[in-house]
Amino acid sequence: MDTTNALRGTLGPVLADRNARLCLATVLVSGFGSTALWLTAGIWVKDRTGSDSLAALCAFALWAPQLAGPLLGTLADRHRRRPLLLAGNLALAPLVASLCLAGSRLWYVLGVLFLYGALGAVLDAAETALVATALDGALLGAMNGLRTAAGEGTKLLAPLAGAALYTAFGIRAVALLDAASFLLTAWLVLLLRVRESPPPRTGDRLARTLAGARHLRHTAALRPLVLAAGATLGLAGLNGALLFAVVDRGLGRPATFAGILYAAQGAGSVLCGLASGALLRRCGERGLAVLGIGVFAVAVALRALPYAPLAVGCSLLIGAGLPCVLIAAFTAVQRGTPPALLGRVAATASTVVFVPNALALGLGSGLVAVADHRLLLGLAGAAGLLCAGALARTGAGSRTGGSGGRQPPGRPENISPG
Repeated sequence: MDTTNALRGTLGPVLADRNARLCLATVLVSGFGSTALWLTAGIWVKDRTGSDSLAALCAFALWAPQLAGPLLGTLADRHRRRPLLLAGNLALAPLVASLCLAGSRLWYVLGVLFLYGALGAVLDAAETALVATALDGALLGAMNGLRTAAGEGTKLLAPLAGAALYTAFGIRAVALLDAASFLLTAWLVLLLRVRESPPPRTGDRLARTLAGARHLRHTAALRPLVLAAGATLGLAGLNGALLFAVVDRGLGRPATFAGILYAAQGAGSVLCGLASGALLRRCGERGLAVLGIGVFAVAVALRALPYAPLAVGCSLLIGAGLPCVLIAAFTAVQRGTPPALLGRVAATASTVVFVPNALALGLGSGLVAVADHRLLLGLAGAAGLLCAGALARTGAGSRTGGSGGRQPPGRPENISPG
């Protein structure tokens, strides 16, 4: 009963807000189309070329623009966010629809995905800033949690829908689905009611670009949270690289069992998203991050044990722990950043948080070939606990705010599965 009342107390105020409902709808609509396309683009390249490496380039093309996060965030701060989101979604619709004309030109597909990722990074930063402007500050934590739940929820259905469409009608059908999702998202953005002042245009371009990084570096309430999130996502990348070693060497199961672990992780993320508002009110941003890192670290270490039910449970806990860290870090960014800087700070934070995830995936794929996966999982779990302890110590006597598009700030779909 207490849990039910807590959820009602979290969901009720958010769902009663018109702008919040529209923002959640944009996450569901655009997230469904995008997730379907991201999956099937790799399948399409694999079918055409027979190369796992070229198929992996699709994910890299989407991720690579995150390296330019501070610069892309500057673009989000140079314009009013609602018109930018409207124009960006209208531009993405014909861009992804043009994949219908790609034929067998791999370079064209990769180019479209790169532009998709770059424009998506700008829109992610703009959406993060717009949500902070459009909603009451007291709703931000619960809203970010619900956006996480909505985004993870689409990941449970969209891959199946995308694969089914691709099997029946080819990549064109999936591209048109994603294009339609952007048009519908643009209409939802148009319905938002928000007043935005024209952004200031002072200072040189380099100074504007670096302002987000300076704010993160010099704000004691934000810096440890963002750095801890980056370290945790790096460990998550290593964990993801070990997924098939856990399935094969540890559990003796076929590779398809990884789908069950991935689904369990998604379910954990949905549950976390629904509960995060109440947890933020009780723990604050830093406390929620420490809790999430601790849960993640223990679950990663326990995956070294060769028991399938335990592995499923650990995936559920990993799915619950990681979003806690992201929700805490980006809610703190929204609350602790002046509106004029928020696009740059959010984009810079996304770079700090998600680049380690991608780099660790590559490193882990090499380490798993030369080291026992159980040792690597144990080391990752121990490092996570050290990270949680360090963050807890830096938080002594300090809180970042008390109560507490696409995916919530910094897309959780970039988190390696497993």
